[in-house]
Amino acid sequence: MYRKKFDKRYLIIIIFIVSAFSLVILSVSLKKERDLNPVERVVKDATTFVVKIVNYPFKLAKNIIIENKEKEEIYKKYKKLKDKSENIDSVISSNENLESEVKKLKESLDLNTVLSDKILVNATVVYRNLGYFYDEVTIDKGSSSGIEKDMAVITPKGLIGKTSKVSSYTSTVKLLSNENMDNKLSVKVKTNDDYVYGLIYKYNSKSNTFFVEGISQNASIPENADVVTTGMGNIFPSGLLVGKVKKMTTDNFDLSKVLEVSSSVDFDDIEYVSVVKREK
Repeated sequence: MYRKKFDKRYLIIIIFIVSAFSLVILSVSLKKERDLNPVERVVKDATTFVVKIVNYPFKLAKNIIIENKEKEEIYKKYKKLKDKSENIDSVISSNENLESEVKKLKESLDLNTVLSDKILVNATVVYRNLGYFYDEVTIDKGSSSGIEKDMAVITPKGLIGKTSKVSSYTSTVKLLSNENMDNKLSVKVKTNDDYVYGLIYKYNSKSNTFFVEGISQNASIPENADVVTTGMGNIFPSGLLVGKVKKMTTDNFDLSKVLEVSSSVDFDDIEYVSVVKREK
C-alpha cells in the first residue's frame, strides 16, 4: 500500500506558527504591570513550593552549622572568662598566703625587739610528722647556727617547746603539746603583787589547754591571768608566755588547786619560730 510522504513544507509552517505564538506569549509576559493568568499562577506557586522543599535541607544544615559555630564561640568566651576567674582566684589566694607569711615573719622579727636581752635565731618549720603531730617539729637551723640541745623555742605568741635533737643544719623541737612530757614545766602566775607557782603536767589537744598542778589551796587567781615560765631548770628563760588562766578547780584529793590554762600558741599552725640561745 502506497503511503503518501509528509511534505516538509508543512513542518516548516508549523514550526513558524509555534515560534510566533511563543513570541507573542513571551512579549505579553514581559509586561511588568500585567496580572498573572491562572496557568502562570499555578506554575509559579508550584515552582516556589518545589524550590522551598529543595532548599529546606540546605537551609536547615546552614542554620545548624551557624548555631554550632555560635555555641563554639560562646564556649570559647566562657572558657576564657573561667580561666581568668581561676587565675584571679589563684592570685587572690597567693596574695592572701603571702600576706599571712609576711605577717608571721614580722611577728617573728618583732621578737628580737621584745626579747632584746636574749639572742634569738629565727627558723622555719620544714617537717612535721602527721603521726606525731603534737609531739615534735623539725626546723631548718642547727649547730652551724649556734643551736644546742635543750634550748627554748618560741613564736610571737609564746613558748612552744625546746630543742631535743640537733644536727648541723636542722633541729628537732619537742613541743609542749607532747602528751608524754618527761619533764614538768615550772610556771608562775601573777596575782596582785605576788606570784603563785605550779607545774604543767598535762596537755589537751582538743581544747588546746594545759593543766597546772601544785597551786596552793589558798591562792586566788583571776581569770585570764598570764602564765609564764619561772626560769628554773636552766632550760626555759624566765617570763616566756605559756598561756592564760581559763579556770581553776580542785584536785582529786582536795589538797590543792588545778589551773586549766588556754595555750597562747595554736599548735596546729606553727611555721616560723625563734630559738632562744643559752647565755654563756
